[in-house]
Amino acid sequence: MGGELGSLVASMTERTEWAGDILGFDVDPPRRNLKRAKFVRVSATDTDRMTELVAEFNPHVILHVGVWEPHARLATDQAEECTESVAKAVFQAAHQATALETAVVRSGIEIYGAGSYSPDIATEATSIGPTTTYGRMCAVIEQQAMELRIAKGVNVCTLRLAPVLGAHVPSPLGRILRLPVVPYHGLLNPIFSVVEDHDAAVAFLQGAERDANGVVNIVANGAISMLRAITTGRRVPMPSVGPGWWLARNVSGLAGAPIPDHVAELLERGRLAASNEAAHLLRFAPAHSTTQVIERLYRWPSVERIPARRQVA
Repeated sequence: MGGELGSLVASMTERTEWAGDILGFDVDPPRRNLKRAKFVRVSATDTDRMTELVAEFNPHVILHVGVWEPHARLATDQAEECTESVAKAVFQAAHQATALETAVVRSGIEIYGAGSYSPDIATEATSIGPTTTYGRMCAVIEQQAMELRIAKGVNVCTLRLAPVLGAHVPSPLGRILRLPVVPYHGLLNPIFSVVEDHDAAVAFLQGAERDANGVVNIVANGAISMLRAITTGRRVPMPSVGPGWWLARNVSGLAGAPIPDHVAELLERGRLAASNEAAHLLRFAPAHSTTQVIERLYRWPSVERIPARRQVA
């Protein structure tokens, strides 16, 4: 509940008619002013405490948003450790929760692996072949979600989110696109899709409201090429291949925008996914297209560094 997407989901849940008591936890306090949700601060690796919290609350609905994208808020190793720990606690408690009816679980389209992918209908077994750390993290979560569905017979809706971009969302892709000079694979000019954070949050609520059961891609309409995305923000494109690509990745990290392997894969090969099944199962219709999300990305405020003035006696 402390991250940008988690606190957004919580605040939107508070405004629904179906939600009663709301409990959430995180290592950081919520980034929004929540009016009636209860928040508990807990270490992301304290599995026993998190399991205890969920088990004692005995929820009817679980919204599992606690997934750390590598180099969003944490480095890759830390993101993997925290994601694994929180998922273990949540699913462990979910198996014990006698009142549980529905779980909505975050995953990502990185689970499909390298290159573009455009399924009309997403399923657990559809061309799953993660080739990055984040993709493998999502695969582990989806396996736990499937085991919960089979063991308890409850509805489990798995949301495979495209890269989430928003005004305050910590996103490695968003940071890279806002650099003055943006590296990309110069020979292929890959195409990709994203999703806006409010649209992603709406998908969580609709999954819960409709007691949805299945796997869906949550992706904004349309796609954009890397070159067009860069020039939209009036950045300087830096096509890179071979050793130049290795150098570009390292320079980007020094500039404050590390490129984890799943984002490097997107910059090299692109990543697409259709969301037809989401429209059918969730009645989900994103309010923002991929092009609109990218255009808004460049309108968000940036940090301005103002040097201190020397006081003259």
